[in-house]
Amino acid sequence: MSDASLPHALTLQTFLAIAGPVPSNRRNSQEVNASILRLALPPLMDTYEIDRPLRVAHFLAQLAHESDSFSTFEEYASGAAYEGRDDLGNTRPGDGKRFKGRGPIQLTGRANYRAFTGWLRRQLPGSTPDFEEKPEQVLDDQWVPWSAVYFWVDKNLNRYADRDDVLAITRIINGGRNGLDDRKAKLARAKAAIAALQAAQTRTPDRGLFPVLHRGLMNDGNVERLQFFLRKQGAEVAVDGDFGPATELAVKTFQARRGIVPTGIVSPDTWSALAGE
Repeated sequence: MSDASLPHALTLQTFLAIAGPVPSNRRNSQEVNASILRLALPPLMDTYEIDRPLRVAHFLAQLAHESDSFSTFEEYASGAAYEGRDDLGNTRPGDGKRFKGRGPIQLTGRANYRAFTGWLRRQLPGSTPDFEEKPEQVLDDQWVPWSAVYFWVDKNLNRYADRDDVLAITRIINGGRNGLDDRKAKLARAKAAIAALQAAQTRTPDRGLFPVLHRGLMNDGNVERLQFFLRKQGAEVAVDGDFGPATELAVKTFQARRGIVPTGIVSPDTWSALAGE
């Protein structure tokens, strides 16, 4: 890749690939919403350090799940189920519906709208609405991306993304394991899409050109070379050209041992370490 940050390398197709297909009656809204995020998120992701492969993958996968594959930024349900929820700050009649889930991560409850207002005003002094007073403004194109970044930063979810812990992130966002299979599927697509972005030819230790490698590649000569290097480092993997679970685990183990963030994606820093540079 060039010197541009990973978030700025994201394309509309990246977002759509992560989301996956939706029914025909939702395709237009999916593309519109994905376009909003594609244009507005990259600078925010850079600012708040959602900029490493695992962080980007987990962030976008969770956004995609919570927004029904980017089909909506507003909860389909009425919000009546949240009526009287003290834990959400819904202490007044009508708060459940008034403060229903909005935004890519579904900001929910009076207390959370109030907290978002306070946080955003610290980031952008003097130029933000009172979302507790006007909760529907979370849906404005200008604020939708901020609501997602707010939640991610407030809950310090980067630390779990760095550990590749989709279950911990899911529990914090949703309070349980709801939709875990879909979140995992979107995460797998996110990792593949990000690896594809990084797979622009990159310089390797021997000064030749190699693509970045990732799980899912099959019958690939560069994967065979990777597996050869891994075996030299003591990993018990077959040299078969298939980048499957065993090869990914060997890569992560090697990366962790060398102080590289264990993404399982083989990029230049991993090639350099494998070659002993």
